Amino acid sequence: MKSLMQRALGADWDKLPPALLAHYRFGTTTDTGEMDIEYPRFMQPLLSVLGVFGVLVNRCGQRVPTVVEKCVVDERQYWRRTITYPNGQVIRFDSFWVPADHGQMIEFVNPVLGLQMAPYVTEHQLHYRGVRFVAKLGPILLPIPEWMVLGHTTIVEEAVDETHFAMDFRLTHPLFGQLFRYSGTFEAASNSPSSK
Repeated sequence: MKSLMQRALGADWDKLPPALLAHYRFGTTTDTGEMDIEYPRFMQPLLSVLGVFGVLVNRCGQRVPTVVEKCVVDERQYWRRTITYPNGQVIRFDSFWVPADHGQMIEFVNPVLGLQMAPYVTEHQLHYRGVRFVAKLGPILLPIPEWMVLGHTTIVEEAVDETHFAMDFRLTHPLFGQLFRYSGTFEAASNSPSSK
């Protein structure tokens, strides 16, 4: 079967290097690596509140060991991120992805709040462009403009070698600048065979 990302990218799927193909292949997969998490000090109170609702991560850190486990159930791809700080504190950041129209996808951080994104490939890099935030109320999907909340989302992922990839996630508000960033390098290790 085709993965959610493979369906979204269409023919551009074949332009991805092996490490990114392994990262997004169909089935159950695990990526291991380290992340840098940074945000301005004034964001701490807001992120602490948002953390209660599963939105983002509310602690900074450098080279924090991180494990990302992914699995597919029906039309959803579940992401379970486990971030372990040097003092032993563990933060979980979970989400699930669903397909959207026009080769886009929505990442929900809880049953209500999500981020709609448009992925595309440029020079063997995978880019995401944030389209809008959404609130799902029953069958209704309400759009929330990016500027009304945390700003514009960009993600860039690129292969480091055959099995490792680097990723960079940023939220940039038109008035307040960069409000959140996490980045890191991971080894993509699949627990299931590649789809064709």
